[in-house]
Amino acid sequence: MFVVDASGSMSARKRMEAVKGAVLALLTDAYQQRDRVSFIAYRGVKAEVLLEPTKSVELAEKQLQRLPTGGRTPLAHALSLTYDSICRQRRHEPDQSILLIILSDGKANVPLPGSKAGSDAWAQTEQVSCQLAKLELPTLMLDTDSGGLVRVGRGKELAHL
Repeated sequence: MFVVDASGSMSARKRMEAVKGAVLALLTDAYQQRDRVSFIAYRGVKAEVLLEPTKSVELAEKQLQRLPTGGRTPLAHALSLTYDSICRQRRHEPDQSILLIILSDGKANVPLPGSKAGSDAWAQTEQVSCQLAKLELPTLMLDTDSGGLVRVGRGKELAHL
């Protein structure tokens, strides 16, 4: 399951090009292994499932190529949607193994939908990350924060939760 940050910060320093390259390489491996893939992207004010679990790597590639960047970073919503999707998958196919691959700089700045005004987006992201960790599934967190003059380090923090 790929969870891809498509917010505005991903358009800087060719981050999205690097992300797409990494995902395409992983998709090639998934195809060779006959694995199923799914795809969640987030930008603006929400996250959305762009591709339900499928063996069609071609569909995943098309979704990835068409993925625009821009807007804020609703990371908490993306992780919440990821948690719900994994729980649903486990109910329907309890023996199916899942590998979670998150590509993000971790710069959460949009609170969960329905939150009170002024809610802390990062605190919500940490909370949902801890929920995901309880699922005990293999997870690869690719921190796309390439630095520059200021490196926030949120991706690294997220990986350790």
